[in-house]
Amino acid sequence: MASGSSNGDLSISEKSENKGMMWELDRDLDQPIDEATGRLHTMYREKKFSTILLCQLAFQSLGVVFGDLGTSPLYVFNNVFPDGVKDKEDIVGALSLIIYSLTLLPLIKYVLIVLRANDNGQGGTFALYSLLCRHAKISTIPNQHKTDERLTTYSRQTYDENSLPAKIKKFMEANSFTKNAILTIVLVGTCMAVGDSILTPAISVLSASGGIKVEFTKMSNDWVVIVSVVILIGLFNLQHFGTEKVSRLFAPIVLLWFLLIGTVGAINLWKYDSTVLKAFNPANIYLYFKRGSHNWTSLGGIMLSITGTEALFADLCHFPVLAIQIAFAVIVFPCLLLAYTGQAAYISSNTDHVSDAFYRSIPDSIFWPVFLIATAAAVVASQATISATFSLIKQAVSMGCFPRVKVVHTSQEHLGQIYIPEINWLLLGLCIAVTAGFRRETIIANAYGTAVVIVMLVTTFLMVPIMFLVWRSHWSIVFLFTGFSLLVELTYFSAVILKVDQGGWVPLVIASCFLIIMYTWHYGTLKRFECEIQTKVSVAWILGLGPSLGLVRVPGIGFVYTELASGVPHIFSHLVTNLPAVHSVVVFVCVKCLPVYTVPAEERILVKRIGPKNFHIFRCVVRYGYKDVHKKDDNFETMLYNGIVRFATCEGMMEFGGYSDSEEYNTVTSSIDGEILPGEKELVHRRGSLVIPPVQANHFSIETTDEIEFLNICKDGGMVHILGNTVVRSRRDSNMMKKVAIDYLYAFLRRLCRENSVMLYLPHESLLNVGQIFYV
Repeated sequence: MASGSSNGDLSISEKSENKGMMWELDRDLDQPIDEATGRLHTMYREKKFSTILLCQLAFQSLGVVFGDLGTSPLYVFNNVFPDGVKDKEDIVGALSLIIYSLTLLPLIKYVLIVLRANDNGQGGTFALYSLLCRHAKISTIPNQHKTDERLTTYSRQTYDENSLPAKIKKFMEANSFTKNAILTIVLVGTCMAVGDSILTPAISVLSASGGIKVEFTKMSNDWVVIVSVVILIGLFNLQHFGTEKVSRLFAPIVLLWFLLIGTVGAINLWKYDSTVLKAFNPANIYLYFKRGSHNWTSLGGIMLSITGTEALFADLCHFPVLAIQIAFAVIVFPCLLLAYTGQAAYISSNTDHVSDAFYRSIPDSIFWPVFLIATAAAVVASQATISATFSLIKQAVSMGCFPRVKVVHTSQEHLGQIYIPEINWLLLGLCIAVTAGFRRETIIANAYGTAVVIVMLVTTFLMVPIMFLVWRSHWSIVFLFTGFSLLVELTYFSAVILKVDQGGWVPLVIASCFLIIMYTWHYGTLKRFECEIQTKVSVAWILGLGPSLGLVRVPGIGFVYTELASGVPHIFSHLVTNLPAVHSVVVFVCVKCLPVYTVPAEERILVKRIGPKNFHIFRCVVRYGYKDVHKKDDNFETMLYNGIVRFATCEGMMEFGGYSDSEEYNTVTSSIDGEILPGEKELVHRRGSLVIPPVQANHFSIETTDEIEFLNICKDGGMVHILGNTVVRSRRDSNMMKKVAIDYLYAFLRRLCRENSVMLYLPHESLLNVGQIFYV
């Protein structure tokens, strides 16, 4: 089935369905979803898992998701009491804060609530943003189209005009300021998460390596730093093997680690001071703060007990939600409570050992095995945040908020497991700089807490519209969730912000640098897209030139790449103005990244015809989600050509009567940019979809057969990929900030990022770059 859009393109979108094909209109007919589409929706929902498989996945999640959260006992208490313990009751108060922080944030907020806000199994700030973009038109780059909303992985809802969700949606869509504010919040959360991935390896490895000084008291701290740097280099060199292979080794280590710290904690609780169990009474929190204002500043150290919670959500793509919930409830949460309670009992009896309480509380007979396991667990903790950073950067690239980088698939089964070499080595350099520069985990801890609490605040702010628009929660539930979250997180924020001058400035500087890069890249991309729209040529211009386009049509197929899904790009008019010939078949190719986690392969290509058949001009829109990656073994050129051939084949089948007689069709006149064009035809299906039977010889007209043969001849004549080498510059009357952003920073990033031809794996020998300059 086919229909015309407002610009006169005849469109067909293909979906595989058993032995036939399903085609759908590029028009909103408000028709119910048919059985075939319903089956596709079911296919891309989260799968059901057996109990045995869920337990297996829960075990594997320990090696990827919970490493950061599990290694916090290494350094929490020595950062809570950096100057020693002045009152034993403070130990109980600090323990009470740790217990209820673990309960309110990791357990209730994230594991029970936020994990449900995933985008079909994808987590992180950009996954939340993509959900909002599908339920409200808040995307700052205006490339949305009705056809995108009918993807099986695309979900949207309608709201009653007077309802609270409708008013919130209207407010979010009201103006560009609101849209930019939401995007900025998302970018801040992403940049802070990147800063977290730099600080986590530094503090985890440095704290684990510090155990050497417990046995060798005369050892200089320089040796601890050197050992930490060597471990970090080894850790980042392992990343190219991929998360799947690394997690197979890490899961048993982390399970052993949790069982070990839980067992040691229980022994210390029984051996030293069981009275610390009164910390489960929340009244001790009030008494803790009442005893002195200095206890308020210790919140920065207590905040470290919940670090890794934000990575738990960002790493969600590797495992189902239920598996993570089982692992946390059965293993992680109880073992952490035992570990912190046991440490508090030990410190209560040995207040002078608070600076290295974890290692001193270990029995001498198992010290070295625990040290080795702790070092391995610290490496695992780093793996969780590094993997999360790769996922976040990939999502940022797809959403047009980060320069294009090389993305390597490390697993054929799990698309979410990726490796980005440039980001990996950048993180390594910054980790070494932080470790060697600060040299002490206490200073790094001040920076660490700042990054973690800001990411949590961003998640809370994004959850508010999601609960209204996506979940349609009652306002009282949203109020309770937001109120309790902000009460805890703003309290921690007020404490960590006081330590900005003591190391807390590090994540702020790192995040600011990444934020400038991301926002500048997005701003430049948006301005380039706006220029493409302003300079595009009407399709009527092509039709006015005639079948020859006023030029010599030479054998071959020319793929003209553009940002636009409608109209004729400026580079094409620039090309035909300066060259005396154009290819016999012209295809305008638009590669779009949509705010969905994936676009099924059978729905990836949308092919449209421009003008009559004898013009041989097509439009091909290729759609990807933020999880989808162009793999090197994918032949993009062949995929485009096959899509055009299938379009011509099925178009001929419908015109010749190769469809069910029970279906109803009629012929109408199409329009281009509001102008009626006589002689242009399109097929409109009245019921919304058509399943075409297997192709038979008598289903083709002679005209269709000739066109397919013509396409094959043109393919043999050669295929050329025409890309626009666009340079964006600021106008002379632009302010200084805009000139610096566009002429220097954006231009510099354009030179560093990977070319589109490399990202799509186009053959280098058939590339043609058309230069153009846009002044913004």
